[in-house]
Amino acid sequence: MTPVVFVAVLCGAALNATWNAIVKGSGDKFLAMVTVGMFAGLLSAAVLPALPQPAPASWPFIAASVGLQVAFSLLVARVYRTTDLSLAYPLMRGTAPLLVSACGLVWLGERLSPWAWAGIGAVCLGILGLAAAGRRGNGRGMALALLNAVVIAAYTIVDGTGARRSGAPVAYTLWVFLLTAVPLAALAWAWQRSRILTHLRSTWRDGLVGGAGTVGSYTIALWAMTLAPVAVVAALRETSILFGLLISALWLKERPGTERLAAAGAIALGAAMLRLA
Repeated sequence: MTPVVFVAVLCGAALNATWNAIVKGSGDKFLAMVTVGMFAGLLSAAVLPALPQPAPASWPFIAASVGLQVAFSLLVARVYRTTDLSLAYPLMRGTAPLLVSACGLVWLGERLSPWAWAGIGAVCLGILGLAAAGRRGNGRGMALALLNAVVIAAYTIVDGTGARRSGAPVAYTLWVFLLTAVPLAALAWAWQRSRILTHLRSTWRDGLVGGAGTVGSYTIALWAMTLAPVAVVAALRETSILFGLLISALWLKERPGTERLAAAGAIALGAAMLRLA
């Protein structure tokens, strides 16, 4: 992996952790997730006319990704109602590279170097450590976080393939966000019609920051997947866990504890190995 791609993916990881913290720190997790999604869609709509459009072969992947992104958004809102960011975020984001690596071998035919496997292994050990540190946490919240890891792995494989076939990875990503915003807004209108407008007026700044964060983070990731193995990018992207732990401690005043910090160290070591892949 080149230094440019490596640094770009790390910047995307920081953006990813930021928008997750915005959702976790909000009063209504579902409406916060919808607000972030709606602003991501609006930002995408503003930029798309200036870009070359994705190839027709990528549109089935865009459609599949939209369904997975909606499921992801709903699960994120449910998870953050019951579980600390410092536990739920690592479980969701860190388990996915395991699944992506396995699927990448079969679906994409990727062959990884020994350093890549070592880095992915270190990241996974860190995740197991986080799971052990959270063994006394909310069982339902942990189960939902692991379920969302499956969804994350699924849309990563779908979008990694679709972005490569699109010939225009940035436009591909923006179409996913634009089309995802439509069902999210419809669900919010159907379920919480009386609150959605008030929520948007009072939290639009957080929504704008979160929307820009999620668009920027995922655009960088899909661009990187056109230049490097999907499994390696997916694992490196989950260094966002380190940023998530930092944010949870400084902003949300959660206490990660020694075990979680040690596990985060393993994830950082894995990231260093992935740089050599």
